[in-house]
Amino acid sequence: MRRIENNAVGVDQGDLVLFSDFEDDGEMWTGNGPRLIRQRVTFGEIFADNPVVHVTLSMWDIAHSTNGRVDVTSENITRDGCDIVFRTWGDTQVARVRVAWLAIGTLRSEDSWDI
Repeated sequence: MRRIENNAVGVDQGDLVLFSDFEDDGEMWTGNGPRLIRQRVTFGEIFADNPVVHVTLSMWDIAHSTNGRVDVTSENITRDGCDIVFRTWGDTQVARVRVAWLAIGTLRSEDSWDI
């Protein structure tokens, strides 16, 4: 558990389309084997420390003729942003994906000093 000992707690959120590969026969739709999409998210304000980031699928369009293999996570979390990473593998055909993210962490207080 992460304890936030500051009265200035920030919550930032967003929703982004990571890809729409069925429109142009992209790799997620036509490819095979391990595939990965990475997109950087910039937070609206810089946190005092690296925040906790939660990621979830908010929309997915996947072929019913193959197994649905999906891994979505956040990586490279810093005070000002993170990477949203989507992975699939095997013969899974993913047409498009939208991901929602939520960052919660300590904000700098007006009383904070840089020394």
